[in-house]
Amino acid sequence: MSEIEHRGPAAPAPLEWEYAPAPEARDIVAFRERYGLYIGGDVVDPRSGEWFTTSSPADESPLAEVAQASGEDVGLAVGAARAAYEDGWSSLRPAERAKYLFRIARILQERSRELAVAESLDGGKPIKESRDVDLPLAAAHFFYHAGWADKLEYAFPNRNPRPLGVAGQIIPWNFPLLMLAWKVAPALACGNTVVLKPAETTPLTALMFADVCHQAELPAGVVNIVTGDGSTGAELVRNEGLDKVAFTGSTDVGKAIQRELAGRGIPLTLELGGKAANIVFDDCALDQAVEGIVNGIYFNQGHVCCAGSRLLVQESIAEPLIAKLKRRLQTLRVGDPLDKNTDVGAINSRAQLEKIRELVASGEADGAEIYQPPCVLPERGYWFAPTVFTNVAQSSRIATEEIFGPVLSVLTFRTPDEAVEKANNTPYGLSAGVWTEKGSRILWMASRLRAGVVWANTFNRFDPASPFGGYKESGFGREGGRHGLEAYLRFDK
Repeated sequence: MSEIEHRGPAAPAPLEWEYAPAPEARDIVAFRERYGLYIGGDVVDPRSGEWFTTSSPADESPLAEVAQASGEDVGLAVGAARAAYEDGWSSLRPAERAKYLFRIARILQERSRELAVAESLDGGKPIKESRDVDLPLAAAHFFYHAGWADKLEYAFPNRNPRPLGVAGQIIPWNFPLLMLAWKVAPALACGNTVVLKPAETTPLTALMFADVCHQAELPAGVVNIVTGDGSTGAELVRNEGLDKVAFTGSTDVGKAIQRELAGRGIPLTLELGGKAANIVFDDCALDQAVEGIVNGIYFNQGHVCCAGSRLLVQESIAEPLIAKLKRRLQTLRVGDPLDKNTDVGAINSRAQLEKIRELVASGEADGAEIYQPPCVLPERGYWFAPTVFTNVAQSSRIATEEIFGPVLSVLTFRTPDEAVEKANNTPYGLSAGVWTEKGSRILWMASRLRAGVVWANTFNRFDPASPFGGYKESGFGREGGRHGLEAYLRFDK
């Protein structure tokens, strides 16, 4: 154990902090009653004639009606993207393309408060995460890729990079605007045009992004947005006019997309599920590790594909670490996503809440010990208390399946070899974390963990310059950095 941990125990922080409500202003964002599809630079009604309601998961109140795009609507969007690609966007001087991306980035910054409130209302995440993580990172991705637009030949010397054409992009509900930025920014920087399909439970910030595109005077058809349920996504993937497909979401849907595209020769990138191991050694700074564990699993209610949902802790420190962790959980505030003091917001949808409940019940049935801090959950909306399971068997579903909720499973290990073996004992391979004061151990572990991202003495850190992606059933391809650009380019010899 480190010298820091050998010092006498500091007086623990009191549990009974009183916080006055600190709500963010709701009226900074005004949703329209209805949102149509964004095709060819115009907002149009769906040819399907169908609409659905998107609601706040915090109180189940309706926010707006959104268009349900049909196959015909998707075809029009792909046609508009093709026309924009051939009519000038792909041949536009790269420095001119960069100006549009810089403009979008600046508008996202200028409207960040409005967009953050919209994100929290539609998705249920705490405003401090929307405000301090999602929006700054979304703008950073556009700034970063704007910088690359006129430097692609330097990024890939002697390879003559060219755009692919029309990209079909499907994004999930856990980071709606950030995932949009991850996909749209590199596609546009490389000279492609886009048809984007946001998740049906969180379409509003993507539709507000259409207004951002207008404000930035982006040429019509360069970005098109079609909304709807899974059938709209399936129509998009089936469309013969696409030159590229990028998907972030569940492993099951990713496999279905891969089957659909088999034999069509269309480049595909998949960023899918995860069951990350957060590995804590006995020489770590214990209090820092506890904060990292909390951030790893309770950030965004655990709705994170790279969440540290499996805690592997060295046996010699398991008891004090779990005691500290339980105490820390008692200080987390669960409630109104728009309150600036809230740590854990609402579960995104009723379906996701039911899935979490079902998996937690299976953990209890398997004999694992459950701990939930005392907290009063709101009566309306979709809520689940932060949860820790101890005495978890490796074969238990809560240790093997992606829960996508605020649920942590704790396992122990004795040696680094055992930690590696348990960490890699999963069909996923998206991320992992290592907590130790030894740099050599970090490098030893990182070279053996089968994970696309390995964090050391931190967790859930993202940067536009760092490629992100997984192994095995976590998908393939990378997003971010120079590697992410390559997915939107072809190379002439």
